[in-house]
Amino acid sequence: MTWDPARVHHEILQGFVDRGHPPRLPEEAHPALRELEAAHGVVLHPGTTDVWVAHPFSASPTAVWVERRGADRGWWAPCLWCAMGVVLAAPDATIHVRYGGEATAAAIQVDAGTHVDSDACVHFPMPARDAWNNVIHYCATVLPFRTADDISAWSQRHDLPVGAAVPIAQVLALARVWYGGHLARDWRKWTSSEVQEIFTRVGLTGPHWHVPTTGERY
Repeated sequence: MTWDPARVHHEILQGFVDRGHPPRLPEEAHPALRELEAAHGVVLHPGTTDVWVAHPFSASPTAVWVERRGADRGWWAPCLWCAMGVVLAAPDATIHVRYGGEATAAAIQVDAGTHVDSDACVHFPMPARDAWNNVIHYCATVLPFRTADDISAWSQRHDLPVGAAVPIAQVLALARVWYGGHLARDWRKWTSSEVQEIFTRVGLTGPHWHVPTTGERY
């Protein structure tokens, strides 16, 4: 049996979808897994071959829980953008999260994978081009707010930058394009040019959403 990064990626994501956690891969798959890690296709626990994050899923508990309504199944997501990607596996879902990651809980309903019953916005403090400088921190800061007016005070409290506030329905549209092919057996990372085209297609423009065309994959 031949293992390559695309197949490893598929097996990991399918494991999340089917069982709620990644599979234990055989040793012969580990070289391809390491290739996948180097290409930012997964995040492994340091010094191991254990999957920590395979976007849009997290194998470790996070502050974002996606509950599939009417089924005994749910998933942790690294951030709200990722949660909207998880919804592709659970079209009728409730996303449990807290506004600004603080005390007030929010239950965001998504129906048929296309409609989100919320007027919240999602704050992206840092540009996506910087995500892989520390992707765990980047994801942890992508959070919902009742209104964009709440973001400035939150940023001052936590000494975090004020970035881009995006309507939550637009984040769902982004996730549907970004994660729509992630379960494909021939999956590959987006190129920087493809990322720029996706952002533009869903209406995310301006300096915050500019991605240098360096050939790096996202």
